Amino acid sequence: MSLENVKNYMKKYKLEKDILEFPVSSATVKEAAEAIGCREADIAKTMSFLVDEQPIVIVVAGDRKIDNSKYKQEFHKKAKMVPFDQVDEIIGHEVGGVCPFAVKENVEVYLDESLKEFEFVYPACGSHNSAIKLTIPQLEETSNYKKWIDVCKKIEEE
Repeated sequence: MSLENVKNYMKKYKLEKDILEFPVSSATVKEAAEAIGCREADIAKTMSFLVDEQPIVIVVAGDRKIDNSKYKQEFHKKAKMVPFDQVDEIIGHEVGGVCPFAVKENVEVYLDESLKEFEFVYPACGSHNSAIKLTIPQLEETSNYKKWIDVCKKIEEE
């Protein structure tokens, strides 16, 4: 199970006991914020893409979405998400639990600049009902990210 993989992965950082598990779903930003009791912006959502068939994940603030022109400027390709039914196989976590920890070896991790506004963020931990509270330096260390990028814009309030 993906959550167990993340727990084992976090042992090397002595953070496995900090993983929160909820009796309710935290699969969406809204559900995660409700389960934790924080703002949606505080959720660090992890989105999965393919760049020339290379799988990548981008961790972004919960109140942001991909800006297609910024994405294309960074990766020189149009944003192409990993097909829903292939996310677990390609990334190593199911949709709703995708995170930057314990991903498959060939997956590159990027952190979006939108996260830098926060002291703490809450990424998922491999299941539909888990998260962990991390500082930005902790997220940098545990995600083994490739680099910081700027590919998001604020989600317009409806």
